[in-house]
Amino acid sequence: MTGDLSPIDTAKFVAAKRAVDFVEDGMRVGLGTGSTAAWMVRCLGELVREDGLRVTGVPTSTRTAELARKVGIEVVSLDEAKWLDLTIDGADEVDPDLNLIKGGGGALLQEKIVATASDQMIVITDATKKVEALGAFPLPVEVVPFGWQTTKALVEETLSGLDVLGESATLRLNGQAPFVTDEGNYIVDLHLHRIANARQLSLVLNQIPGVVENGLFIDVCDIVIVGHGDGRVEVDDINSGTHEEDRIEFVETDNLFTNISE
Repeated sequence: MTGDLSPIDTAKFVAAKRAVDFVEDGMRVGLGTGSTAAWMVRCLGELVREDGLRVTGVPTSTRTAELARKVGIEVVSLDEAKWLDLTIDGADEVDPDLNLIKGGGGALLQEKIVATASDQMIVITDATKKVEALGAFPLPVEVVPFGWQTTKALVEETLSGLDVLGESATLRLNGQAPFVTDEGNYIVDLHLHRIANARQLSLVLNQIPGVVENGLFIDVCDIVIVGHGDGRVEVDDINSGTHEEDRIEFVETDNLFTNISE
């Protein structure tokens, strides 16, 4: 036993627990990356082991793949799965239209490919990630290593003509060296503070030579599940326009709550 969870971990867990209720037997499921997604992978693995749920998982990072295998989920590549029924992932920010900033964990490219290759995307998060306007969280932009400083300069120059509050960009580091994604690219984080037109910004950024992809997920998310530290969950479905509230009751057990941190 690990003792009582912190309120933030409780919020992440109950959101993840509610999300796996959407997974049906035989589904091909995209498995997100990050601390909240890790709870979801654990919960899904428990259903596979204890309830006999049959699912095929397509992970969005090497670390998610390792965790999924560890908890008993069959893992295949997106090319093998071809198309997914559902993707469940976390987010760094969510606005009222369910547009997202993702990529704080450095897996935005695989996350976006997997999410857009799915019939439905569910985002799981805690209440701190809900915002009125995107941009307080740094926007990750994945760039190729060749000429990255030139690409960064072009990005900053482009930002000067857009409706954002900040225009600085920094190379993400791993210690003293550049952070390297699973695809061998770098990430430049944009400190924008507020994004007035996320759709325009996403389109403009992806036109810059050297930019591979950005962390704005526009019109991709279908459902957001927000967990709270007291066990409550809110479920917002943008397609049906519904808002539901529930409470998840749980007891910590060794097989689910040990070694969960990433």
